Amino acid sequence: MNIRTRLTLLFVLLVASIVLLFTVSVYYLYDQFREQEFQQRLQEKAFTTIRLREDVGEVPQDDLPVITNEQVTVYNKQGRVLFNQGNQRPRFPVTPDFLRKITLRQFQYVRIGDLEAVGVLYLNVRGEKVLIVASGNDRYGLTKLVRLREILFSGWLLSLIIVGISGYLFATDALRPVAELITQVNAISATNIHKRLSVGRPRDELADLARTFNDLLTRLEEAFVLQKSFVSHASHELRTPLTVMMGQIEVTRLQARTTEEYEVAFDALLDEVKSMIRLVNGLLELARANSDIITLNYQPVRIDELLWQAQSLIVSKKPDYQIDIDFDNLPVQEEELVILGEESLLQTAFQNLMENGCKYSPDNRMSVRILFKPGKIILTFSDHGYGISSSDIVHIFEPFYRSESTMTINGHGIGLALTQRIIELHNGTIDVESTVGEGTTFRISLPTSSPLKKPALQSGEGEVV
Repeated sequence: MNIRTRLTLLFVLLVASIVLLFTVSVYYLYDQFREQEFQQRLQEKAFTTIRLREDVGEVPQDDLPVITNEQVTVYNKQGRVLFNQGNQRPRFPVTPDFLRKITLRQFQYVRIGDLEAVGVLYLNVRGEKVLIVASGNDRYGLTKLVRLREILFSGWLLSLIIVGISGYLFATDALRPVAELITQVNAISATNIHKRLSVGRPRDELADLARTFNDLLTRLEEAFVLQKSFVSHASHELRTPLTVMMGQIEVTRLQARTTEEYEVAFDALLDEVKSMIRLVNGLLELARANSDIITLNYQPVRIDELLWQAQSLIVSKKPDYQIDIDFDNLPVQEEELVILGEESLLQTAFQNLMENGCKYSPDNRMSVRILFKPGKIILTFSDHGYGISSSDIVHIFEPFYRSESTMTINGHGIGLALTQRIIELHNGTIDVESTVGEGTTFRISLPTSSPLKKPALQSGEGEVV
């Protein structure tokens, strides 16, 4: 059952219940009014009959107000019939219990079928108490009641039809913006993901839904573009060493070579394999930083120890690299060196910055400074290398981006993108300042005073699939 039909049915049921309650109330109240009005008429008939009889004797029935099937019977306290209008046998069965309940203050009423009777107590001219039972059939009142029932029931059925049509039109109008949204959403695909939804009523809940969906489309578009760029660059970066390897193997197979020449060819192939391994490891680290946030294991770690470990790993692989680590100011307590973080990811980020500083400096040297401020630790990674131009500095954190001046240096353009993502995962910030020909400084700020909150992964933040 669709929403339009459900809304129509609910609307019809609600209004039908209200109208039905109203019609039943009207019918019940009118029935009570008719009953009370007929009781009053029966009482007046009883008193009028007994008073006229005492004054003038037997009174012709036509001289009194006429009630259909009327009958007035007078009883004494013992229940014996003293007078019966028209000397007819009482049509209404009167029980002794009914007569006992009649008092001066309270009359008795009873109804059997279409006949209704009222019993009243009267003191005659001799001071005797007599019981008068007046009965009759309220033919006109009951006829009106039946007619009212027919009118109310017919009106209720007619109102159901009107309400059903009105409810359907109301639901159709209310859901028209939803149908328009569905049409617009169905028209959006990978080829026109830049399109956005529009709503004619800008201030209702559907407009909020459209804006939320547009925000989702924006994130999806960013993720889609980044994914295409990632796949394209990753394919290109992987294809280059594979092409080199295939060319070397083909050249080597063209003719027989000496053992030394084969060793040289194998060494070149080994270098390409190592380059591919570094690229794949970088891709895996980038994918992990973007996709496996929930599984990251945040533990207390010392920043200085991570820096020393990163320095040791780099120097062991590149003995000619020189990395100086020093404190701008010493912490008051040793606990100020500790932050909550993922040790392996932080170490990877520090290694990337250290290795880049040495790799892009003619003297293969860079320095790391540690500064302590209330609630945060600031790390600066500085080198005196080639520097980064203003046109390139806005792109350095994009995956696989490499400036023309660094094309001759080994690398894949993954390190800085990975480093930025790792710092974001630790609620930190990273900034860069650079002057061409003088050097580059990366500044990282990491919080220490507040508990770490894992940021939610957004679709537009470089997801790797």
